[in-house]
Amino acid sequence: MAATIEGVTGTWEYVIGLEVHAQIISNSKLFSGASAAFGAEPNAHVSSVDAGMPGMLPVINLACIEQAVKTGLAINGTVNTYSVFDRKNYFYPDLPQGYQISQYLQPVVSGGFIDIDLEDGETKRIGIERLHVEQDAGKSMHDQDPLSSYVDLNRSGVGLMEIVSQPDMRSPEEAADYVRKLRTIVRYAGTCDGNMQEGSMRVDANVSVRKPGGELGTRCEIKNLNSVRFLQRAIEFEATRQIDILEAGGSIDQETRLFDVGRNETRSMRSKEEAHDYRYFPDPDLLPLRIEQSWIDGIAAQIPELPAAKRDRFMSEFGLSAYDAGVLVAEQENADFYEAVAEGRDKKLAANWVISELFGQLNKAGKGVEGSPVSADALGELIDLITDDTISGRIAKDVFADMFETGKGAAAIVEEKGLKQVTDTGAIEAVIDEVMARETEKVAEYRGGKDKLFGFFIGQVMKASGGKVNPKAVNEILRKKLHG
Repeated sequence: MAATIEGVTGTWEYVIGLEVHAQIISNSKLFSGASAAFGAEPNAHVSSVDAGMPGMLPVINLACIEQAVKTGLAINGTVNTYSVFDRKNYFYPDLPQGYQISQYLQPVVSGGFIDIDLEDGETKRIGIERLHVEQDAGKSMHDQDPLSSYVDLNRSGVGLMEIVSQPDMRSPEEAADYVRKLRTIVRYAGTCDGNMQEGSMRVDANVSVRKPGGELGTRCEIKNLNSVRFLQRAIEFEATRQIDILEAGGSIDQETRLFDVGRNETRSMRSKEEAHDYRYFPDPDLLPLRIEQSWIDGIAAQIPELPAAKRDRFMSEFGLSAYDAGVLVAEQENADFYEAVAEGRDKKLAANWVISELFGQLNKAGKGVEGSPVSADALGELIDLITDDTISGRIAKDVFADMFETGKGAAAIVEEKGLKQVTDTGAIEAVIDEVMARETEKVAEYRGGKDKLFGFFIGQVMKASGGKVNPKAVNEILRKKLHG
């Protein structure tokens, strides 16, 4: 359901489109052999092409094109067998050539969509206009000297995929889920690491407001948002800002804005350029890109099972809820871990342990599954001990906490601490008799019709036994004795 904003003159509606810049995973840059690795000393990964030296000619890195094609297929787009690289002309200190090699009218991928989840459990399809490939600019550094700015060209020429959505989103939450879904897809496909903190995925948000169902308003573009949380905050502020202006009788200037995280506000950066301002024209140094369909088909065959398909499989084959399946497929490492735990075991029980216990402990420790002290095999061993009635579910939680802290195996901890479940009916009867003898008044009340007290007796028996008695056996024997 679309979110709305109540203003003085009534209800307003968000209209949001996103441009996501995803850095292509490749060893070298888009048009040169310089390293595309992150984290080097400033200007350590710069070739003469990246530095814009006269006479230097770009050469297309085929690996980057392959990654773009793979991404295009993963987002349900159409790969164009003919595409063109253009020069997008503008001046920035960190753009040495004075232009960016990008694509405009003839991108490598057209169309596509991503399905997002709504709060009411329904899904919504967000259209994608295109995916085009372009080179990144360098980075201006303003905090190195009080009087001067420095330029780091390590990022200059790194391959980017710009994925442009249709203006189909109607709330900050929808925009956030779209970015999360897209990030998960490119990570599964292995085409972008999605690390927003390092800048390998950045979002520009085009935001406008209108009366519900009315004509589209004038949009403003908020540049370079590097977290989902900041994206939501920026959209919320910008929509409110525009509504205040419109309700006061003003008009919205089409412009590019930045989001000030500290002040939680957007501020004007420059007037919004149109396509003609960039004077696009085909790059004379690069021939049009012609892709054979057989090459596209070969790439399609290499794409792994993507999150949406994996989620559907977890629900249909494993009987998981939409929520649990969604949590498990959000990161490929998590999904792989779960499948290793669930192999040959109760799928729902495995999901409960992975999501509730493992993820809970990992979140507290600030770790991912790749750093988990409990391996998939070790967690599977613990689940086996529950399934074969060696330990109860309650005892298993204590064992798991010990496993997480020490790295020991479940069986070793159970043996070491004497935690094996009591299944001997004689021993269980003795504990029950002891509890009933102590709680004679409660027994009389239960037999007088207070059926809800049954849970009380279960708790007392479990407490008296230290949680070691088999719950199923306790339930059966206790019911017989209370009705005896």
